[in-house]
Amino acid sequence: MRNGVLNVYKEAGFTSHDVVAKLRGICGQKKIGHTGTLDPDAVGVLPVCLGNATKLCELLSDETKEYEAVLLLGKETDTQDLSGRVLWERAVTVDEKTAEEAVLSFLGPYEQIPPMYSALKVNGKKLYELARAGKEVERRPRPVRILSITILKTELPEITFRVECSKGTYIRTLCHDIGTKLGCGGVMKSLKRTRVGRFDIKDALTLGELERMAKENRLEEALLPVEELFSDCPRLVVKPECERLVQNGNEILPGQADPGQQKLTPGERVRMCGADGTFYGLYAFYKNEGESGKYRPVKMFLT
Repeated sequence: MRNGVLNVYKEAGFTSHDVVAKLRGICGQKKIGHTGTLDPDAVGVLPVCLGNATKLCELLSDETKEYEAVLLLGKETDTQDLSGRVLWERAVTVDEKTAEEAVLSFLGPYEQIPPMYSALKVNGKKLYELARAGKEVERRPRPVRILSITILKTELPEITFRVECSKGTYIRTLCHDIGTKLGCGGVMKSLKRTRVGRFDIKDALTLGELERMAKENRLEEALLPVEELFSDCPRLVVKPECERLVQNGNEILPGQADPGQQKLTPGERVRMCGADGTFYGLYAFYKNEGESGKYRPVKMFLT
């Protein structure tokens, strides 16, 4: 079984679940999971986890994301993009400067109401299931953060912009909210995800490319090992006589790992590895006053 993360370029027309299903056939294994949905019409970066890397799905879902979006002013739909039913249309009378200022005004934290056509659940039901049944329920605003936003092109009624945002941000809803602020409505015309955490679009591979690599027995070339995702964390090698403790997910004392006395701050994470280079998992250093401290497991990646 392969373990690691693939940087997949999701093409238009595929759901995130479609990508996982096709990769199960390409890779010849069932244990595969994606790290957050991307709308079927959207394209771009979709990290997919294989084998023991599926334990990373939740961690990668929390990463910041970057998109390039095209906002179309003067229209509202029930899905907040062009795939939905048009609710109304209005003339766009604002000038470029006013429109661009409205886009840039969303920089920083803001309360975003999730769209009805989303996979979020209310009382055990996915919102898009309720929406398709003609029902609309109240959704609570959620705090999101726009970390950066850049206007790439303005040709009214369209504005193309790049945005970096926190987990849980809906770009469709951002487009809708910009249109609401301008008083003319707005929908997302197109969306490209250009980055998820460290995974960049320039390195992403299509399903077709991955399939060719698999046929040539070269798929490992595209697979990022789990340990590399924590390359910023110090690397500790557990002593051979203590390796059984790590294999069982137990705490490790400083003297049981080499180098065991390097200076770490409480809460700092380390990569715990075996003498043969095996990456066992992510540990955190804890120390009470008067103690030498200990390493506690955060996430284990035993195969």
